[in-house]
Formats: sequence, C-alpha cells, structure tokens
Amino acid sequence: MASTAAASTSASRSGNSGTARITTTAATLSSDNQSLVAEIRKAIGMIKAVAVDLEKDQQSDKVNQLEDAVLELLATYDDCTSFSDAIQQVGSRYQPSDQVTDFKKLLEDEAARLKAASQSAPQSNPLYRQFKEAVWNVHHAGQPMPGEEQEDIVMTTTQTTLKNFTCPITGKPVINLQNPVRGMDCRHIYEKDAIMHHIRTKNTCPVAGCPKILQAGRILCDHLLLIEIDELRSAQNTAVDATVVEDFTELDDDE
Repeated sequence: MASTAAASTSASRSGNSGTARITTTAATLSSDNQSLVAEIRKAIGMIKAVAVDLEKDQQSDKVNQLEDAVLELLATYDDCTSFSDAIQQVGSRYQPSDQVTDFKKLLEDEAARLKAASQSAPQSNPLYRQFKEAVWNVHHAGQPMPGEEQEDIVMTTTQTTLKNFTCPITGKPVINLQNPVRGMDCRHIYEKDAIMHHIRTKNTCPVAGCPKILQAGRILCDHLLLIEIDELRSAQNTAVDATVVEDFTELDDDE
C-alpha cells in the first residue's frame, strides 16, 4: 500500500510538473507571437503615414495599392491574434494524461474555433477604419466619410481596442500615464505604481463589476500596449482637428 501511495504521489508531482512546463511554454510562445502582432500594427501605422503623404500628392492609385496591402496585413494580424489566444487557451486548460498529446492539432483546432467565433473581416478592423479616415481627412477634414453622418466623426476616430481610457485608481487618462501597465487577465490598464500598491492590500481588480483576481506577475506593459496608447492619442488628436475645422467652417458661413 505504501508503494501504491508513493507511486500515486510521484505521478501527481509529475503531472503538476508537466502542467507547469506547458503553462510556461504557452506564455513564452504567446509573448513571441504578440511581438509579431505588435510589428504588424507598427507596419500598418507606417503604411498609413505613407498613404497620407501620397494622398497629399494626388497619387490615389498608389494609395489604393497601399490600402490593399493594409487589408492583407490585417488578415495576417487576425490570424496571429487567433493563434495567440489559442496558445493561451490550450496552455490554461491542458491536463496531463496517459495518451500522447498532439499539441499541433490542439492549437490549430482552437485557433480555427476562435477565428470562426469572431466572424471578423479585415474591413471591420478598427485599424482599417483609421487608415481610411486618415486618407480621407487629407482633403476632407471635418467632413463625414461617404455613407456616414456628421455626428459619427468623433465616434469613429476614437475607435480603439483598449478596454479603458482612464486609470481606475488615479483617474488619469491612459494617454497621460507615466508607466502604463495592463492586467493580463482583466485587460484593464493602470498606472504601474498605483496598481502595485493596490495589489499589496487587495487582489481584486479595482474596476467595478470586474471579477478578475490580480497577480503582480501578470501586470505588465505588454508588446501592444504602448502602440495602442499611441494610436489612441493620434485618433483623439485627429478628432480634435476635425472639430476645429468644422468650427472655422461655421464661422466663415456666419460671416
């Protein structure tokens, strides 16, 4: 009986060790994949800047070519995002068994499931909307794009993937945070010193209604955070510029 108990304990330890290794490996793979996602977003931002310059020079044909390139990149971006999510899902749910695990198939099946569930297309990605709007504003700042109403301008220019726009602890806008970090489980953004102080006394997310438990090791500035904050800052500046243009137009009409 003693030998049976020892074998059971050994198997349990082995299982726990295997689970821990899979979790660590999944976190590493997900981080590497997120680096690629971040590079794609940076590339789209650079293409957008080039497209704006070409639109200023009335080179619409080249702008159209860049638009096609953005759509291709966004398709890859969606694939990478689904794969990254799949890695995290498989890593968190994995349980050792006596059977050999086909991790390649597990990841492919999970990525396909997540992508099918999202039912998204590159044209619906906010990054594509931002590209189109940046080009449109070269000659039509303050005017709604075809098919849109005037009041839609500010709403669409501030589309973003960020979950919150102010730190729930300090109240500061995320674009003004000195050391922004994001909870990997709740996805909320905080000022680092403030959230670390919060975790020392409470382990729950400070956002009302969020049930997530926070861990210091899971609060970090991930690969995408600074890029997303820069995109939000740029979008808000664009919205302000559009409003200013509209105000001047109304002033001219009154005169």
